[in-house]
Amino acid sequence: MKLLVAEPLAEEGVALLRAHHQVDVRTDLSREAFLAVLPEYDGLMVRSQVKVDAEAIAAGPRLAVIGRAGVGVDNVDLEAATRAGIVVVNAPTGNTIAAAEHTLALMFALARRVAAADASVRRGEWKRSAFTGVELRGRTLGIVGLGRIGMALADRARGLQMEVIGHDPYVSAEAAAHHGVALRSFEEVLEAADVLTLHVPNTRTTRGLIGAAQLARMKPTAFLLNVSRGSVVDDVALAEALRAGRIAGAGLDVYPTEPPAGSPVLDAPNTVLTPHLGASTTEAQVRVAVEAAEQVLDVLDGRPALYAVNAPLVAPETAQALAPFLPLAETLGQLYAQLAPAPADELTLEISGELAGHETGPLAAAALRGLLEVGTSERVNRINAPTIARARGITLIERKLPDAGPFASLVTLSGATAVGGTVAGGEQRIVRLGDDWVDMAPATNMLVTRHRDRPGTMGRIGLILGEHDVNISAMHLARRAPREEAKMILAMDDPAPDAAAAAIRADPEVLDLWLIRLDLGD
Repeated sequence: MKLLVAEPLAEEGVALLRAHHQVDVRTDLSREAFLAVLPEYDGLMVRSQVKVDAEAIAAGPRLAVIGRAGVGVDNVDLEAATRAGIVVVNAPTGNTIAAAEHTLALMFALARRVAAADASVRRGEWKRSAFTGVELRGRTLGIVGLGRIGMALADRARGLQMEVIGHDPYVSAEAAAHHGVALRSFEEVLEAADVLTLHVPNTRTTRGLIGAAQLARMKPTAFLLNVSRGSVVDDVALAEALRAGRIAGAGLDVYPTEPPAGSPVLDAPNTVLTPHLGASTTEAQVRVAVEAAEQVLDVLDGRPALYAVNAPLVAPETAQALAPFLPLAETLGQLYAQLAPAPADELTLEISGELAGHETGPLAAAALRGLLEVGTSERVNRINAPTIARARGITLIERKLPDAGPFASLVTLSGATAVGGTVAGGEQRIVRLGDDWVDMAPATNMLVTRHRDRPGTMGRIGLILGEHDVNISAMHLARRAPREEAKMILAMDDPAPDAAAAAIRADPEVLDLWLIRLDLGD
């Protein structure tokens, strides 16, 4: 496949991609040129400057994956990517240490007035008493946002003998305590922190998180640090608070507009300002490039990406457990679509046995993909399948049951009919068709009959297929009692021609016939 690297990327990441696919590194494209070449590519790698908006996504009909070498994906239109079925992946762990250490650097620079002292010495001055600092030992660090970076910072602050408190509505007290953080309300953190540091994403709820009202609650001796997103802090209110002495200082690595030309913080007192350097270490650049490249390769190879930002996020152990069942769920979706007597507005996906102990959202998306791709010309994958299903009025209900009967795990899709399957020995097995239990490996070409169980019926069907040069590779018969209704499933090397299907349907014992075509590419 063809991949476009549109921004500078560490060579280790580029080399990893080139080991598997054709890669073009074109980091000097104008906006017009970028849009013009996108139709050629199956994957795109960016950092933070190239805007992958709805226009760009529409210009890349072949795009299957967009990789962001870094954490934030502010420059990617996730909604447009999801509608287009494009997986967006990032590299959330690669710059953790770099960002945490840069936060510490800003904190030390403020506490010991390093930047101002440096400038003074360069002017030929020697004003030691003018730059008396404060010690950090015993002071309280307040962390807003206890993700990977926040927790890494907490671990390091404890080594400095600081008291660490934090706020994050999505982190449990137990998880915080594991890193020595005492959870508090947002307001309590504002009021108690000697150093307040922000590590949150850019969302509707975090934009303007720190404004005049919040700054007024902070100690006048407190420092504010922001190595997350510039939109989180109202820079006008911050500059006013610094000039009025309502807080003691601020260390900023990010700004509402970058570069921050004209920002009031540029001439505010007691500030240390850096140009978005949080992830700018040699080691971090290599890690994020490799991590993003690995995610892109996973998507292109049909594997679930660990850090897909517009797909259900699952833990590594869950991803491993689900991996063999994802293609099974797609197979069941395809099978249901071709067996059901009529489309259904409401379907149930039942996950039973060991698999029920995991997050099963990806299985639902896979089943919907299989269901939808049978009857649509749209590009459908596990990313956009739920969106397309909702647009078509299809509701999928998930149920989990602890008991899977004789199976370790069982997946069943039901509505107007039912199909079920499992994975045994790493291979898919179809184990249920309607109300009948069967045992058959899926094949690209299959034929299913419902017929009266009479001597010679199966033989006649076999003869008809033989007359049309169709080779049968496997067969399974399901019946409840002799000479009553039965189901037969045939796997064939080639699709049965219409003439063969018509001849089989004409047999007086055959009640129904389905010709099944499955895409088993995954």
